[in-house]
Amino acid sequence: MTHNVIQGDSVVAKTEKELRHIHLLPDNLNITGSIHPEKRYRGIFEVVVYESMLNISGGFAGFDFSDVNIEKDNIHFDKAAINLGISDLKGIEDQITMNWNGKTRTFDSGVTNTNLVSSGINLQLDLSQDISNRNYFNADIRLKGSHKLYFTPVGRTTDVHLAFTWPTPSFNGKFLPDDREIKPDGFNAHWNVLHLNRNYPQYWTGYGYDTRNSVFGTDLLLPVDSYKKSDRVAKYAILFIVLTFLVFFFVEILGNVFIHPIQYLLVGLALIVFYSLLLSISEHLMFNLAYGIATVLTITLVSLYATAILKSKRLAWMIFGILLIMYAFIFTIIQLENYALLFGSIGIFAVLSVVMYYSKNIDWYNIQLKEK
Repeated sequence: MTHNVIQGDSVVAKTEKELRHIHLLPDNLNITGSIHPEKRYRGIFEVVVYESMLNISGGFAGFDFSDVNIEKDNIHFDKAAINLGISDLKGIEDQITMNWNGKTRTFDSGVTNTNLVSSGINLQLDLSQDISNRNYFNADIRLKGSHKLYFTPVGRTTDVHLAFTWPTPSFNGKFLPDDREIKPDGFNAHWNVLHLNRNYPQYWTGYGYDTRNSVFGTDLLLPVDSYKKSDRVAKYAILFIVLTFLVFFFVEILGNVFIHPIQYLLVGLALIVFYSLLLSISEHLMFNLAYGIATVLTITLVSLYATAILKSKRLAWMIFGILLIMYAFIFTIIQLENYALLFGSIGIFAVLSVVMYYSKNIDWYNIQLKEK
């Protein structure tokens, strides 16, 4: 870089050298691997972790320095480095080595600069004799991770083929798989991304391009775990309490009995305690068993209380049966994934139809209740 400097009465030209990095991406990048996920538990929470064995191979084509307008003598070929971006270095299982042009090299921790990747490992190279030739690389990497696995298509042609022993993938990112096969015991996915599909070139100097916008991969979804089930049950809390109050209200109207607001309040508190029971028990037992225990305790409590305030075993048994159907209905909904909304809508429509049918002959302007 040349600029003018005033020295006394004269102006002289002064040349300064600026250190910048040339980022050169591989001509082709091939990634194949097998990923073996498993569930881990902490209380009611489930998390997916995985172990992977990845093979990364490819090559760099000969580089033409005239394209970057830098004299060859100003490039430090002996300080070249391969930076391999890894977002979480805790997932590295073994020492990582790379076969570079038939010679085994060992990676060091960290990256030589953060212009392209912020976290990863690096391999120092002396390219004084090899930069004009085609260079090949191959490396096997064992990585641990959780939830998802993503890649950046830095090759002129990036080809990724993965096999997962997991039945519920969610393909996300900039690119979807060209081919995929999902089976009950796992899935295979294949991506092929060209440099024309992304918004950065094969080489540049310094900063200027963000490769994070081109990442792609898959998330490992938990179908319906205990946490999601508890969350779904809680979302139905208001609807469930309203339906229960509606049952007691119609028992009050059709049975010609009087139920005090305080008694409604106590029943509502019993229904709220159900969610506390469900959450606390499911931290120690399987969710379905916890749901059954909380349901039996709550229905029994409400039914016994109904027997006491209504002075009628027949009405109490009717409330017991209706509550049992309602809890079974909610339990069925939370087990579903694709049809939960449809099943829930049909169920609510059926409840509304029953309520309208039994209330059609009620004279709402002339209701007289007797207090027992």
